[in-house]
Amino acid sequence: MDGSVALPRPLLALSLRLATALALATMSMLVKLAASRGVHLAELVFWRQALTFCLIAGWLALAGRLASVRTTRIGAHFRRSLYGIIGMGFVYGAVILLPLAEATTISFTTPIFAVLLAMVLFREKIGIYRWTAIALGFAGVLFVTRPGGGAIDPLGLGVGLVAAFLVALISLQIQDLNRTERPFTIIFWFTAMTAPLAALALPFVTGPHDGLTWAIIGGMAFCGAVAQILLTTSLRYGSAATIIVMDYTALIWATLYGWFVFDNMPPVTLWLGAPLIVAAGLTITLREHHLSRKKKLTSLEL
Repeated sequence: MDGSVALPRPLLALSLRLATALALATMSMLVKLAASRGVHLAELVFWRQALTFCLIAGWLALAGRLASVRTTRIGAHFRRSLYGIIGMGFVYGAVILLPLAEATTISFTTPIFAVLLAMVLFREKIGIYRWTAIALGFAGVLFVTRPGGGAIDPLGLGVGLVAAFLVALISLQIQDLNRTERPFTIIFWFTAMTAPLAALALPFVTGPHDGLTWAIIGGMAFCGAVAQILLTTSLRYGSAATIIVMDYTALIWATLYGWFVFDNMPPVTLWLGAPLIVAAGLTITLREHHLSRKKKLTSLEL
C-alpha cells in the first residue's frame, strides 16, 4: 500500500502500530524462551508460518475473499518467499544469540541498509541528510557493540546485521509486489510457500516437547501471525512515515522482557547507541517521505 490511504485515521494507525511492536517483541521473547528449552530454529520458523497461513486462509475463506489471492506474479512471490524464510532464520537467530534489547536495537539498522541498497541497485543519489543518518546509525552500532570490548557476541552481531540487511532487501521486494498485489495476497503466498519449505527440516530437528514448551511455541506463532495482520492493517489507516515511530517502542518491551524473563539488563552503552540508531532511522524515513511527496508534486505540475 502506498503512502496515501483511503481511510486516514492516524490515532487508530498509531495504536495498531504500537500493538504491532508489542506483538513482535513478545514473539521475540517467546522465540528465545523456546530455544532455551531445546526447540530448534527451523521448527520455530515452521510453526510461525503454518499458523499464520491457517489464520490468513481461514479469514479469507470466511470472508468469501479467497479468490482475491489469485496472482499472475507467482515467480515474484516465490523469490520474496525464498528471501523471506532465509531472513526469518537470521532474525530469529539474532534473537536467540543476543540479549533481546541488543537484538532489537541492531534490527533498527534496516532503514540504513535500505538506503544503501537503493544506491547500489537503483543508482539512487544519496544526499547529505541520508549520509548523515547512515553515519549516525553506524556510530550507534559501535556504541552498542563496543568492538573489542567483549560486550556482545560477534556471531550474534553478524547474524543481526545480516538479518537487518535481508529485511531491507525483502522490503524492496514487497514494495515491488505492492504495485500489483494486495497486502493479504502477499502474506498468503509468503506463508503458503514457506511453511512447506520449513516442514522439510522437521524430521531432522523436531524432538519431544512438554506441554509448557508447546504452549510457548503456540504463543510465539500466534504473536507472529497477529503482528503481521496488525502491521498490514496499520498501513490501511496511516502512512508508514507517520506511524513508523511506534516501531521503536519495541525496545522498551524487549528491555522489560529481557529484565523480567531472562534477568538481563542492557549495559549503559546500549542507551548511548540506541538513540543514534533510532534517530538515523527516523531521519531516513522522514527524508524518504519528503522526497516521495516532492516527486508527486512535480509529476502533478507536469
